[in-house]
Amino acid sequence: MKAEGTRVESPYVDAAQRALAQQLGMWAFIATEVLLFGGLFIAYAVYRVHYPDAFADGSRRLDFWIGTINTAVLLASSLAMAIADIAVRRDRRRLLSGCLAMTWLLGALFLVLKGYEYHQKFVEHLIPGPHFAPAGGPAAPEQLFFVLYFAMTGLHAVHMVIGLGVIAWLFVLSRRGRLGPASPGRVELAGLYWHFVDCVWVFLYPLLYLIR
Repeated sequence: MKAEGTRVESPYVDAAQRALAQQLGMWAFIATEVLLFGGLFIAYAVYRVHYPDAFADGSRRLDFWIGTINTAVLLASSLAMAIADIAVRRDRRRLLSGCLAMTWLLGALFLVLKGYEYHQKFVEHLIPGPHFAPAGGPAAPEQLFFVLYFAMTGLHAVHMVIGLGVIAWLFVLSRRGRLGPASPGRVELAGLYWHFVDCVWVFLYPLLYLIR
């Protein structure tokens, strides 16, 4: 007869099988996300090879310090999320809530800085389209750089918003005492997703901001 803590709903045999299925599901989801971002990275590589000078000029028009600060912010958020995963397994509920709150705040700060950077590009007429008119004269290849810039960072921002929603939900569960060592899977899966989103930015940062 199974212990109370190991009972799970059908179709799982036990909690271990459920945890394994959830992990495989998350890794399969991340694999599809790699394919999604991979298409944009391939497009970036092709056009950068064809227009290296235009891409370098486009990179110079980005705010290096905002990109650098945002990178540090996301790395700090990943650290906080990793500590949250440890805290839930050790039943450190106050630490868990604090780390989830810190992760959310750092993620929100990233989006605020990214929104400010988008506003800068709007003011400087660097939004791709009929009104694209950078200082020094428009250049079609340079506009390709900004098409990819907004596509890649915009898609990344959408994933950040989703992650913030999940972390907010976990924070509420933590405050209600519904997260603990008996069921650490939710925090672990959210952490996998958050680390993946941060890893995407780790690739975007040098490709967009460090090619000048």
